[in-house]
Amino acid sequence: MGFSKAYIVIFSIVLCVICALAVSSVAVGLSEKQGENMKLDRRINLLTVAGVLDASSPRDAASVNAFFEDGRVRYVVFDRASGEVLTDLATTLPGVASAELFDPFKWAKENAKNSDLVAPMPNEFKGTQVRALPRYLQAIEVRTDTVDCLVLPIQGYGLWSTLKGFLAVKRDATEVVGITYYEHGETPGLGGEVDNPRWKGQFPGKPIYDESGRTLLTVVKNGQVTNAEVQVDGIAGSTITTKGVDLMLHFWLSEYGYGPYLKRQRAAA
Repeated sequence: MGFSKAYIVIFSIVLCVICALAVSSVAVGLSEKQGENMKLDRRINLLTVAGVLDASSPRDAASVNAFFEDGRVRYVVFDRASGEVLTDLATTLPGVASAELFDPFKWAKENAKNSDLVAPMPNEFKGTQVRALPRYLQAIEVRTDTVDCLVLPIQGYGLWSTLKGFLAVKRDATEVVGITYYEHGETPGLGGEVDNPRWKGQFPGKPIYDESGRTLLTVVKNGQVTNAEVQVDGIAGSTITTKGVDLMLHFWLSEYGYGPYLKRQRAAA
């Protein structure tokens, strides 16, 4: 039985519309669940890099979220230039519901034309591809019976992608507790080795600053470590990713990133 050309075209259009509506409905229906799962994944990464969770720790939503609900994990927003923590978030950043929900880069994009709120990125750190310096940044204070540290959100460009993760440091900002990346698009087996526990295992215990405040922590090209006390051996076959991680860390630990905040933490400690 034959069908006219008009019938075939109309049938195809109707079928496409039905399929598109079905896919859209599923995507919308799952978006909230996806958001919850992404939030849980970031929280697990945060607690793991801080040393709160280990391989045997429960990672269900209730167990993980309990740390954030009872005050053991506390998000703060601070003035980037001075390092001073904001005490009245609602007044300074109207529309921001909580310190955890504050996204410095989204906020910087929204306020890009206001030179009092967003500053240009120094030339020496433009390789991070962080577009601008927001006036306010976010940090996380983690304090449990066995852990007392600061977790700093970090991001920067590798070879193919922006790497997003956390750098955990001791409360007095003297040395690294750990590092992890929860989002990136680097090549598996090469730059993707930023996820490798063995590679990340080089960071804990590394000093961050010298007595003058100069950044000591450095990631060098694979096989070129000359001072294992302060240098991390880079990823084999991934020179560009290695350079990206090194530049990223130097930026975030500098006066343009978390430097002023960490200086205040050292003084308080």
